[in-house]
Amino acid sequence: MNDKALYCVIDLKSFYASCECAARGLNPFKTPLVVCDPTRGPSTIVMSSTPYLKANYKIPNVCRRRDLPHLEDMIYAQPRMAYYIEMSSRVVSIFMDHVAEEDIHVYSIDESFLNIGPYLSLAKQTPEEFVHEIQKQIYEELGLTATAGIGPNMFLAKIALDNEGKKRPPYIAHWTEKDVPTKLWSISPITEIWGISRGTEAHLKRIGIRSMKELAHCDRGFLEEEFGVMGLQLHDLANGIDRTDIRQKYIPKESNLSIGQTLSKDYSIPGAKLLLREMCDDLALRMRSHQKRANVVSLFVGYSAATGGGFSRQKKLEKPSDDNDTLYRTILEIFDAFIEPFPIRNLGISFGKLSDIASAEQLDLFEPYSLTLEKRKLNHTIDEIKRRYGQNACLRSSCLLPDSTIIERHGQIGGHKA
Repeated sequence: MNDKALYCVIDLKSFYASCECAARGLNPFKTPLVVCDPTRGPSTIVMSSTPYLKANYKIPNVCRRRDLPHLEDMIYAQPRMAYYIEMSSRVVSIFMDHVAEEDIHVYSIDESFLNIGPYLSLAKQTPEEFVHEIQKQIYEELGLTATAGIGPNMFLAKIALDNEGKKRPPYIAHWTEKDVPTKLWSISPITEIWGISRGTEAHLKRIGIRSMKELAHCDRGFLEEEFGVMGLQLHDLANGIDRTDIRQKYIPKESNLSIGQTLSKDYSIPGAKLLLREMCDDLALRMRSHQKRANVVSLFVGYSAATGGGFSRQKKLEKPSDDNDTLYRTILEIFDAFIEPFPIRNLGISFGKLSDIASAEQLDLFEPYSLTLEKRKLNHTIDEIKRRYGQNACLRSSCLLPDSTIIERHGQIGGHKA
């Protein structure tokens, strides 16, 4: 078996919309369907639209319901996140029919990288034939169209996908190092390149670099002075170089946990405090499940569009804590210090600079240690009830108030109905 790496990246075309078409036995290339919650207002986000709508009505990847064309036969599909996650997991299981788990990197719910190099000689197939077999199986078993880019590294595979593979049948593009001068350098604007943001583009323009070719020929030392280590990475990418090894898995170390809500109506100050209490309880539960305590509490508040503005502030705790009441008191201290009498539409909290629960604990001189232990036992008892019987098994009585969102949120995935 040849162990030389050769990468492909597979993207599922209009994934959410295609899943809904597959469930209905419809062709996404001939059907006007959008995944969008019809029970929400005209500003609600369209999560996905079919290739038919994109091709015929130029619907962008991100838009709102009010921006959609008025079509009599338009299908509005209620988002079903649990269904999409199930379909995504079935796609990954198809990948594992062809390559080992160590050669798969799931980049997002609808996009994955595969190292296909070690399997080509055994399969006695070209890269295109090997990838086509995967595409064919995904379509036959799930009714989804997969697009692909192939390259000697993950970067060139991704660029091949975005610039050729997604655009037309058979939805496969294979780039090599020879395509760097003829294809990569001609991509414009450079923000079309995976990994280059508008901020990076603006910085490059300030130093006289306006194309990938100019970036590729720029002095590495100069780029390092301007961008630090990222300057060397930019130079490598402009020359089609990416040293990422898919088998070296990155395990992120969480330094903070956060939760946020975009509200469906304007909230008053008392209503916002109710939601912050609920969010604090949920986030504290998550933090304790990671065996962590917070050293810093952050709060974000956004006012309604009519007013605009908001604030984001943080406060350091006197000692690390995972106690719901302590964390909520700190949130309220920030809230009361900076809130203005405007309608509220966005709330977010974050617990940062996390430390291990197992680390040494500083005792509170003004609170008996027995009371601290009682509160800790209570929190852990509630945590265990929720783990066993679901998050709605044990809630504050305030969950029955009209402004509460906690029961609804617990039935969602990613802010949408499961």
